[in-house]
Amino acid sequence: MIAAKPRTSAVSGHAGHAVLPALLSMPYPAVMGVLNVTPDSFSDGGQFSTPEHALAQARRMIAEGADIIDIGAESTRPYGSEPISAEEELGRLQPMLADVAALGVPVSIDSMKSAVVGWALDHGAVIANDVWGLQRDPDMAGLIAERGVPVIIMHNREHADPAIDIMQDIAAFFARSLDIAAKAGISSDNIVLDPGIGFGKTPEQSMIALARLRELQSFGLPLLVGASRKRFISTVTPSEPQQRLGGSIAAHLLAAESGARIIRAHDVAETVQALRVAAAIREQG
Repeated sequence: MIAAKPRTSAVSGHAGHAVLPALLSMPYPAVMGVLNVTPDSFSDGGQFSTPEHALAQARRMIAEGADIIDIGAESTRPYGSEPISAEEELGRLQPMLADVAALGVPVSIDSMKSAVVGWALDHGAVIANDVWGLQRDPDMAGLIAERGVPVIIMHNREHADPAIDIMQDIAAFFARSLDIAAKAGISSDNIVLDPGIGFGKTPEQSMIALARLRELQSFGLPLLVGASRKRFISTVTPSEPQQRLGGSIAAHLLAAESGARIIRAHDVAETVQALRVAAAIREQG
């Protein structure tokens, strides 16, 4: 682990309406630290499922430079996750979310259920991260519009289909999501798009989405990329999730070069260092 000095987040002391502009105003991409409080996450399942461990991990990621803490209480891993009820999801969040939010860095709630997102927003979360891009829960868009909070719209599919043009599929999905958002009254200033690396895609399609990320700038919205520890890395160099740091950083540096403004990562210190050094080198050019 690369040592990092504790720091004050660029968006500490945030007001809800100002969160996204502050994140996007930095000279390098903001880093979203992943905090899974599930027993079955694909990369760290069970490691942070107790309130004490979750809070300690949140503090550690903030000290390492995380600009956002993304809390998820239901595994949405791309391959073989089991759905849970809203009650079970809330049961995992209730002992810890408010304490994590009190640390002073913006918290996003990673959930596809409007009931869970609504509760989390009431208890300190300020961003909604919907892995089904407003297309799974019919009440999600209305909730986001009513609360006026930023929402991350992620591309997803039930199953990967190697025969499709994945970039066309992503664009069509985003067009549907943005239509839902507009009809609900969600401001475009509160929308971030995520191509959903590893979700409903073959490993090759995940790499295509990264290679052609610039095409998604046509929507005129900020982009988030989360390639951290994803399976496509192991198709290039065989590795288990915890052994994919190098591949994750390679993907995220390329994503940043292609316009990603938020990077979602498990390994915060290393990701922050890579993004900041790359930005410093570019400044010398």
